[in-house]
Amino acid sequence: MEPSVSVLHWFDFICPFCYVGQQRDDILERRGLDVVHLPFQIHPEIPDGGVEAGPRNGPMYAALEREAAAAGLALNWPERLPNTRRALAAAEWIRLHQPAVSGDFNKALFAARFVHGEEIGDRAVVEQHAGRVGVDLEALRAALDDGTALAALAESESLGVRLGVRATPTWLIGGEVVSGLLPQAEFERLAEKAISRA
Repeated sequence: MEPSVSVLHWFDFICPFCYVGQQRDDILERRGLDVVHLPFQIHPEIPDGGVEAGPRNGPMYAALEREAAAAGLALNWPERLPNTRRALAAAEWIRLHQPAVSGDFNKALFAARFVHGEEIGDRAVVEQHAGRVGVDLEALRAALDDGTALAALAESESLGVRLGVRATPTWLIGGEVVSGLLPQAEFERLAEKAISRA
């Protein structure tokens, strides 16, 4: 039996590169790597209620649209940029306390933002999607209210900072920090390298 190789992956629900990065996670998981998804807020300066996003024109946005299409992901640009702190705190609490539905929750929040244009900075939206995937809402609400979910998020971010995370998405694969949405073939190579080292 091959040894299990863990990969750490930091993400933010606001980040379109992270949205497409779900497909890169799929590559790693298909190769047998255990991907641990850790939230990391990249725009803490955005206020509650969010801000207008502005136009999405230019080569970077066109490239992201092509990458999303290649990954089989619908991509509709939301009109606003949310403050994601509460959503990320919920994600980390769910990862720690209800890991069986953690992946479903993350996928649901990414789709809420980049497919349906929902306001994921709104606590009611976060709780609605959590409830749909089977999260214990009473326990989640308590963790959001008493600060334990936010404390868990702060720990995830602190670990990321110590390991060199400066942007999302970032992966730690076989001891190597990989930042940004690298080509699919590069993730295949990184997976192979991590497995061979193990």
